[in-house]
Amino acid sequence: MRIGIVNDLSIATEALRRVLARRPDHRVAWSAASGAEAVACCARDTPDLVLMDLVMPGMNGVEATRRIMAESPCPILVVTVSVGANAAMVFEAMGHGALDATDLPALAGDHDRGADKLLAKIDLIGRLSAAPVRASTPRAPVQASERKLLAIGASAGGPSAVARVLEGLPADFSGAVAVIQHIDEKFAPGMADWLGRYSRLPVRTANVGDTLQCGQVLLAATNDHLALRADGRLDYVHEPAELPYRPSVDVFYKSVGEHWRGPIVGVLLTGMGRDGAAGLRGLRQQGHHTIAQDRASSAVYGMPKAAAELDAAVEILPLDRIAARLRDLFVPNPNAIP
Repeated sequence: MRIGIVNDLSIATEALRRVLARRPDHRVAWSAASGAEAVACCARDTPDLVLMDLVMPGMNGVEATRRIMAESPCPILVVTVSVGANAAMVFEAMGHGALDATDLPALAGDHDRGADKLLAKIDLIGRLSAAPVRASTPRAPVQASERKLLAIGASAGGPSAVARVLEGLPADFSGAVAVIQHIDEKFAPGMADWLGRYSRLPVRTANVGDTLQCGQVLLAATNDHLALRADGRLDYVHEPAELPYRPSVDVFYKSVGEHWRGPIVGVLLTGMGRDGAAGLRGLRQQGHHTIAQDRASSAVYGMPKAAAELDAAVEILPLDRIAARLRDLFVPNPNAIP
């Protein structure tokens, strides 16, 4: 892979160069010391991947990510000194299309472990990049007497897209909500807290043994796949181990299609690759309502594009219309506490 490095510290740039030098199939395309320089470099020479710092003078990594994805789109991996300390910026960058985030490998101490983790992230993005990538009559609104589930899948660009959808749902929303976002388990608790700032519904990470409850949002929270068991409780499963998407939207959609006793609305948002498309088609074939985000409003038009190609979506909608459609589909529960 040809990789661009964006970091204002020369010592950090050199550390990243040394990590990449461990792999003969990786080479540095260019390095930039500021966000503005990175935008210009991408416009002039778009690489296979950008390693993007967040905190830089002038244009920071969030704005640089937004500009690059708008003008010269390419895969972006956030690499910064402390992902945890900059969680809000990480989710903003992912909302603009960054695929993942990881800490900068330690310049001293356990450098090898950090380097191996970074290379593993790069390998995963390489696999996703190499992966191959219509509306019809809407189903009737879900009735208030039925157990209802809203299942949302997202990847690159997902955090802000999910936040927009949750922000538009009322406090008396009559369904249970599950969110499957491709994100490292290290960042899942922070993302749940961050989404909670936008949602009128409580948001937390899903634990083994949880049940999906009306008026609550559960977020998949490990590098294994979230799945619904036959007894109606949630579990994390390692298989299929070969899937590069973790946690997988397809695995969750398949499990709820098999075990959820009630109507499901599946929503597939922005993301790279094809995860969720086959699962969404399976839900549609079972008679459930399915929605895919449209091209114009997607930060990365991969997963919803794959869903459209498979005719998996009953409706293809811009992001700013999805929450309103969900309010129409889920009849409010008159017994809900305001």
